[in-house]
Amino acid sequence: MTKKTKETTETKTQPKKLQGVIINVIDDTTIKVRVEIKYSHPLYKKIIKKHKNYLVHKKVEGEFVKGDIVWILEGKPVSKTKKFYLVEKVK
Repeated sequence: MTKKTKETTETKTQPKKLQGVIINVIDDTTIKVRVEIKYSHPLYKKIIKKHKNYLVHKKVEGEFVKGDIVWILEGKPVSKTKKFYLVEKVK
């Protein structure tokens, strides 16, 4: 007698790494980052800009002010709305 085993194929997706601009420093551990994405319309070929704001958990030491460009990385949720972590400051 042989038992059939189920082979599950789990595909692990890479976490999102996005670049954005700080639009608000809320407190010591939270900042709000605006990420802008540009893409071409499939039919009309016009460049379209979309943006989205993310609440980001800040573990990195240093001074961050409004207007800084930063890299953020998707990770384990810290709260209901914070699912991104600050990686580094670009400028």
